[in-house]
Amino acid sequence: MGFLARIGASFRRTGTFFGDVVSELKKVRWPNRKELATYTVVVLVTVALLAIFFFLIDLGLSAIIDLIMGK
Repeated sequence: MGFLARIGASFRRTGTFFGDVVSELKKVRWPNRKELATYTVVVLVTVALLAIFFFLIDLGLSAIIDLIMGK
């Protein structure tokens, strides 16, 4: 297969890929406004709780390290 033929085949595969992407996106059930707001609140609360959790873990480990180091 020649160089130009390989480039042409590559462009055809790329076009097929994007056609498949559009086809799959048409099958997606997108959330309505109420569902989206609920999901957003759940994500924000989860992130806040995880941030607090890791802050407390970091604070505890820092205190343990300070005790070990004798500060």
